[in-house]
Amino acid sequence: MELDNLGDWRKTHFTKDVTIELVSKEVILGGWVRNYRNLGGLKFISLQDKYGERQITLKKGVVSDELFEKAKVGYQYCIMVKGIVKKFKEAPGGIEIIPSALKILNTTPDKLPIDMTGETVSELDLRLNNRALDLRSLKNQAVFRIRGEMFKSIRKFLFERNFTEMTTPKIIASATEGGTELFPIIYFEKEAFLTQSAQLYKEQLSGVYERVFEISDCFRAEKHRTKRHLCEILTLDVEIAFSTMEDVLKLLEELVYNVLEDIRENQMTALDYLEMENISMTPEIPFPRYKYEEIIELISTKFGINIEFGEDISTEAYRKLGKELTSYYYITHWPMSIKPFYIMPSKDSKYSESFDLQKGMLELTSGGTRVHNKEQLINALESKGLNSSSFRSHLNSFDYGMPPHAGFGLGIDRWLTMICGLNDIREAVMYPRTADRLTP
Repeated sequence: MELDNLGDWRKTHFTKDVTIELVSKEVILGGWVRNYRNLGGLKFISLQDKYGERQITLKKGVVSDELFEKAKVGYQYCIMVKGIVKKFKEAPGGIEIIPSALKILNTTPDKLPIDMTGETVSELDLRLNNRALDLRSLKNQAVFRIRGEMFKSIRKFLFERNFTEMTTPKIIASATEGGTELFPIIYFEKEAFLTQSAQLYKEQLSGVYERVFEISDCFRAEKHRTKRHLCEILTLDVEIAFSTMEDVLKLLEELVYNVLEDIRENQMTALDYLEMENISMTPEIPFPRYKYEEIIELISTKFGINIEFGEDISTEAYRKLGKELTSYYYITHWPMSIKPFYIMPSKDSKYSESFDLQKGMLELTSGGTRVHNKEQLINALESKGLNSSSFRSHLNSFDYGMPPHAGFGLGIDRWLTMICGLNDIREAVMYPRTADRLTP
């Protein structure tokens, strides 16, 4: 088949813009063939773009014979159509396009590697192997419209509260939090690492811009092969000067509330497509708060699972807890022994000024008050078995009037997975990276 050139054609509208107000007007649409039906003297093309689909109707005798013959298209052909908008109540959106011209810009194989009609759902790994095609599905369009709204809403919320957006390095000289979940790389003649989080940099920048945030990637050499873990994750990092954990708890719950409000206001059709319109509801604030000891006591008495003080909460315990506490809630004052060096101890040093934000069984956020005294920070490093000399450049920033500060890191991918009702966190990422997946 000889392909058409784009020439001087340009899209005049997206599918979402083709509404009843455009009846009898000429439009030019561009996109991909989601579905095609040939009923002899009548052909229907479902044209899909980034916002949805519109029906293109070709009736023999109404359109030219040349155009009718040309409209032999395959699934996911890239086409452009020029035509007149007509009312047709049985078409999607009550609108159809009667074309006067059609351009076939690119074709596809007769058999696609995954089903794109929506009639069946291909296995996830097969879809991920063909991700550029898979992302055109109506389900993925809905998921990533919600993701875009989430980013837009987060930025709007924080900018209105005098935050500065920061950008921090993703190649670092030493581990942010210690531990083994690091990706080492060769940086010229030195060993370096991919960053685990923006933690140290956002603390330093809180001593400059006072209120800072970043939406960016971080990397964990995560060997767990579960539906909740990734090796490259997207996080919202927030840090606030002249504040404590209490200030952060209030800001975070307001952020969650506002983001969900915006998603429901601006992307309800996407939630509806995912059948989450009555599930991903705006929560009541303030969120319930439970201290760590209260939670392990609840787990013990309610479910018969014993967790010693100082132990993390197991997946099994979280799963049962999520059936008891189904909405958003905080777990605060975790044992200091299991928290990073930069977390501030409580008055009773057995506890820490730290918290997790949970939605049911899923942890979405960790945060707390930070240590802002240099000597105390050095002692904390050494108590965790870390070499303070490896953190020299970070410690130096505490010589210049570092204010008290607090913050959090929120897992964007987990939150999106939950809002959209997805079965696997990989579905919430355009190109996921796990222990088993480095391509595409």
